[in-house]
Amino acid sequence: MGDRLRLGPPRTPDAMSTALAHPPDTLAILALALVIEAAFGYPDALYRALGHPVTWIGRVIAALDRGLNRGGRTARRLGGILALAVLLAGVGATALGLTLAAGLAAPLPAIALIALLCASLPAQRSLYQHVARVAEGLRGEGLPGGRRAVSMIVGRDPETLDEAGICRAAIESLSENFSDGIVAPAFWIGLGGLPGGALYKAINTADSMIGHRTPRHEAFGWASARLDDLVNLPASRLTALLIVAAAAIHHGASPGGAWRAIRRDAGRHRSPNAGWPEAAMAGALGLRLAGPRVYAGVAVEDAWMGDGRAAAAADDIERALRLYRTACVLLWGLAAGATGLAML
Repeated sequence: MGDRLRLGPPRTPDAMSTALAHPPDTLAILALALVIEAAFGYPDALYRALGHPVTWIGRVIAALDRGLNRGGRTARRLGGILALAVLLAGVGATALGLTLAAGLAAPLPAIALIALLCASLPAQRSLYQHVARVAEGLRGEGLPGGRRAVSMIVGRDPETLDEAGICRAAIESLSENFSDGIVAPAFWIGLGGLPGGALYKAINTADSMIGHRTPRHEAFGWASARLDDLVNLPASRLTALLIVAAAAIHHGASPGGAWRAIRRDAGRHRSPNAGWPEAAMAGALGLRLAGPRVYAGVAVEDAWMGDGRAAAAADDIERALRLYRTACVLLWGLAAGATGLAML
């Protein structure tokens, strides 16, 4: 992560080997990418014209699912492993090629170009907007508005949710997606530049599409689900620490409560990663999150995160969003500070 920046036109005949030997400073790229994405998000006009990296990756996964997900359980599991390998090879090669091409420019333009590409991978701005709409929907239209808004960000049955359930679902989604939608891609960009971030995004997208315990995907998506658990381990722990630090800054939030909830409850979640940010947010806000839920008509018994009140309200969504904004700024500070240290 601390490689010194050495960009520019190659000084040897072998341009590729030079670019590979001296990659751009991934930490500087990360810091700039986070600020770009927070300021501008992913413009709608660009999405309409070109789509989004996740949609491109999703099309590849869907094609591999159609072509390789067949036969018995063993065949499906082997097909899923092959599909994941093909996906990662294609995404990695594309991201590496873009990095090499940008690395042939002068140092500052190269950093800017790669940071602009990396800015498409985290989703700070859109996550904030989607969660804020839940509070706005509840205030403007009551339960129907809240249910409609929360259905855009969670998979549980919205019609089973009362106001408290809607608010808890929004805060849980904010917490979990802060980890796997922002901190995790940031971590892997910092470690491996555009290829690191793109490979993470491919794994995470594969898990979201095929990593389900359904008759069709339980075997085929096994490799994607297990790899997603692994690559999210460091980010989930870092996310919890960022929420604790944000709680220490905000009046009315409890860093001690967040830390106690992490230690007591994070390991009780059915996910090896989601419990960390959810427990941290629950403890910081004095809430209980997770717990029993209904997905597609099926009740899921999950442990509670935190020991506060379950009766969350729209005000609690806004409190969570304030913590989230501060935690994002702390993440930018980590990236900028690490960049400075790496350049010493």
